[in-house]
Amino acid sequence: MDEELPKEFDLIVIGTGFPETVVAAAASRIGKTVLHIDPNEYYGGSWSSFSLEAFIMLMDGRAIRNREITHFQYQWHIPLEAEEEMQEQCEANNQKWSVSRLMQLSRKFNIDLCPKILYSSGKLVQLLISSNICRYAEFRAIDRVCTVYQNELLNVPCSRSDVFNTKDLNIVEKRLLMKFLTTCMAYGENKCEEDSVEFRGRPFSEYLKKQQITEKINRCIMQAIAMVNEDTSFEEGMEKTKKFLQSLGRYGNTPFIFPMYGCGEIPQCFCRFCAVFGGIYCLKKEITDIHVEENGNKVIVEVENLQTIQADYVVCSPGNLTEQLKAMKEVKNHLSRGIFLSIQPLGGGESAKNGGGTDGGVNLLRLLTSDGQREAICIQLSCPSGTCPKGIYIYHLISPSISNDPATDLQPFKEVIFPDLSLLLMSAYFTITSYNYEPFDTNGRILVTDPPFYELDYDLSIENAYEIFKKLYNDAEFLPRAPDPEEIVIEGEDPRALIENQLPEDLRAQLHELEMATHNMDIEENMNIRAVTPKAMEAE
Repeated sequence: MDEELPKEFDLIVIGTGFPETVVAAAASRIGKTVLHIDPNEYYGGSWSSFSLEAFIMLMDGRAIRNREITHFQYQWHIPLEAEEEMQEQCEANNQKWSVSRLMQLSRKFNIDLCPKILYSSGKLVQLLISSNICRYAEFRAIDRVCTVYQNELLNVPCSRSDVFNTKDLNIVEKRLLMKFLTTCMAYGENKCEEDSVEFRGRPFSEYLKKQQITEKINRCIMQAIAMVNEDTSFEEGMEKTKKFLQSLGRYGNTPFIFPMYGCGEIPQCFCRFCAVFGGIYCLKKEITDIHVEENGNKVIVEVENLQTIQADYVVCSPGNLTEQLKAMKEVKNHLSRGIFLSIQPLGGGESAKNGGGTDGGVNLLRLLTSDGQREAICIQLSCPSGTCPKGIYIYHLISPSISNDPATDLQPFKEVIFPDLSLLLMSAYFTITSYNYEPFDTNGRILVTDPPFYELDYDLSIENAYEIFKKLYNDAEFLPRAPDPEEIVIEGEDPRALIENQLPEDLRAQLHELEMATHNMDIEENMNIRAVTPKAMEAE
């Protein structure tokens, strides 16, 4: 090793995926000494983002592969090299592409392994704001929420203005949708007087049928607003609809936001936060052994067979847990992933006319198979999201795996999105393995995080990180707010000076004039007192 690490920490975290970084940041924030190690040469693990070149190296096996990512395959749908005439035409009209040209723009790509969409009032946004970690990231509002109705892409109206401006719904449908959404917003406020009491414990779909709404509105609510299935309970359907509505109007017309430069930025935000409070980071370091001392008080971690470090606790991602600690291996939820590069945004030329913007924007689409038994989430990204160059669109497909072949798993959804395969530049597939490992009896000293869940937001992963943190430090606050740099007062500094420096120049000048005037008044008052005192003494 180039430099030896300290020999003892309060907590060692292995893996820099989302739940691991949250635990590390929370522990560092309350003053614990944290060592954060990752065998990979990049942050994020299964939650990372890559440039195009780095992503292809990962697919080819030329880079160290994450143990949680398997079944790689990819295919180019364009020539490797463009002919000279084609290259000139390509530069002129920005339509013809080659592999070599895409590789020249590699650094303009940020390709997510596990993309997510954030509810504007969801758990992650609330956590980012309450802890002040939000200052480390930028976000963009989602442009469109879509669904497929009668084999056509339908833009789902989200706000009140969208409902009345959309041309996809007639007047009656607009009124029915607004009435339903108003009812959902009031859900739970007075449970004794609700008209919906009779539907408790029954499917949400039955409640929608009772509302006498049209099939088109039913599709919008089930697939794009509540995002539920036919067997979802009434209570869950209403809560999800209310969550959608409560996120509206916060950061845009839709209730969702997406991190600029990809979701790989989110784990790095928590890493930066941890480092600010003293966390030590070390990449490309293989963990060769983890075991608990015989007395059960300390965990010993061996790094690359060269150094042993002890800690009170170890938190480890599933893929980095050593084989000798795996007492039970249970398949939890494998995810089939598809990544596609295309020259056309979602909905094609109609995208710009229907609110997607001339650049295609950032669009969200939930898909179902024809029998309604399987679903997938499609996220389409474009240049303004900071994830790809202009003229290219990234499509992410995520669905629970049903086989070891992600391409076969995702084929029904791919056919809906890409009826014309000539628009594709590249397609890639892989599986995010999700094993639930239960370590041998380690006296509660070694805890394993959960792999990525099939969910739109980060809710379940945040709950997982919170539960682990409370097992470690039950009495401590989970990620309390960190002060802004200007709020930090170093010993010996005058707090008034810090407040003054935050004021605009004109107000600072006025404050300085007031202080000078007050100072001069004090001097004059002291002089008057000195002049009066001798006379008073003579009089006595």
